[in-house]
Amino acid sequence: MSLKKRLADDRILLAPGVYDALTALLAEQAGAEAVYLSGASIAYTRFGRPDIGLVSMSEVADTIAVLRDRVAVPIVVDADNGFGNALNVQRTVRLFERMGAAALQLEDQTMPKRCGHLDGKSLITQAEMAGKIRAACDARASQETLIIGRSDAVAVEGFEAALERGEAYLEAGADMLFIEAPQSMAEIEAVVKRFAGRAPLMANMVEGGKTPAVDAAGLERLGFSFVIFPGGVVRALAATAQDYYGNLVASGSNAAFRDRMFDLGGLNEIIGTSELLARGKRYDDGGAA
Repeated sequence: MSLKKRLADDRILLAPGVYDALTALLAEQAGAEAVYLSGASIAYTRFGRPDIGLVSMSEVADTIAVLRDRVAVPIVVDADNGFGNALNVQRTVRLFERMGAAALQLEDQTMPKRCGHLDGKSLITQAEMAGKIRAACDARASQETLIIGRSDAVAVEGFEAALERGEAYLEAGADMLFIEAPQSMAEIEAVVKRFAGRAPLMANMVEGGKTPAVDAAGLERLGFSFVIFPGGVVRALAATAQDYYGNLVASGSNAAFRDRMFDLGGLNEIIGTSELLARGKRYDDGGAA
């Protein structure tokens, strides 16, 4: 089922955040119907830096490609602000679509952008962002590739301005709407009241962020179609890795940590080592059936 058709379902779609092929594989094996390639998580893991616009278009494209080679589920991609103006957006859409993206999320921040739950953001004009969304829609090769219009205006221009931007982005052709970082349940409910039934609505759950925590079932009841948990896996892995390295350096052994880790055979089973080696062996003598 395509992402577009799945979003037409009454059931909310939950997309775990991923940043490489291993996390995408683990999410798919856990039963995720889609994954969200988080630009913040790429910055956290690849650079050990915050989400402040350090990740480039080509680095995201390379990551999409390795995910697409490893998993079959739809990949929703954080395309930041499109990495430039409307023409840059079109190049980004064409490249990410070729690499295997099922949807691109575009935001209305200036360059360099920063995490939607950090302070100090600035925005391009509503008109410029509407033009970028139109450019994105014009550039895609398939109508099945979705363009998500995101506004970060709540923290910059206020909640009502964010709603007005949402109207403009839908009019420009956005397939899904994402009002980032509402700061209360009343604001969350107001987003649904304004836009429900007009386009799928996207929510972002960030532990310690500005938006109240609501689980997927609660968001579904409110009227959301799509929810991401973009950086949760990095926060979980960072906490585990901190404990792991602390134990290893202190004790000189992994013995005390063994019940919290896979052994070599366990990891090889997850990543399909034996199946891949068997497939390669088929071709050793010319690949005859």
